Amino acid sequence: MSPLVIAASLLGGIGLFLLGMRLMTDGLKLAAGESLKRILGAGTRTPVRALLAGGLMTALVQSSSAVTVATIGFVNAGMLDLGRAVAVVVGSNVGTTMTGWIVALLGVKVQVGAFAAPLVGAGALLHLLGRGTRRGPLGDAIAGFGLFFLGIEMLRGAFEGLGAAVDLGALALPGVAGVAIFVAIGFVLTTLTQSSSAAMALTLTAAAGGVIPL
Repeated sequence: MSPLVIAASLLGGIGLFLLGMRLMTDGLKLAAGESLKRILGAGTRTPVRALLAGGLMTALVQSSSAVTVATIGFVNAGMLDLGRAVAVVVGSNVGTTMTGWIVALLGVKVQVGAFAAPLVGAGALLHLLGRGTRRGPLGDAIAGFGLFFLGIEMLRGAFEGLGAAVDLGALALPGVAGVAIFVAIGFVLTTLTQSSSAAMALTLTAAAGGVIPL
């Protein structure tokens, strides 16, 4: 695989992944309506429930930012104290790892193209038929889920080609220096994509393709 093809596949895979994430997040938030606020309001009466509520809602809508912003709104309105708000945010950061679990359990082990493309088609059809109702945003979320996996499939192929051409494992220096290099790479990836889920997906697919060691 030529470097140009690898670079194009990497860019295309990242683009599909981010587009899928955006469609999923926006679609689920719109389809849920006021449910996010209701669940957060009812599920934060104790710190433990607040932790679980933050994790559950972030796992469902795949947006720790949305849950955090809603939590800040509750604090500002005097409906939630700071201690429980912190528990929600901690739970939200746990819930956002759901993307990593999906990629690890399905994206790098299963040939996802067979069901990802039909999901995009089904989601687009539901969007067209459900305009003006909650079915429209739900269709966006389903289509986004399919694009998410198509992006993972493209990234997996690109990283397999990259693994044969480039040895990023050489950056795994012994000691603190090696750890610092990869921490910096993760920081840059998350800054550029503005999505820790995207950075996790890139890392997992790179490891599965043999580009970097565990």
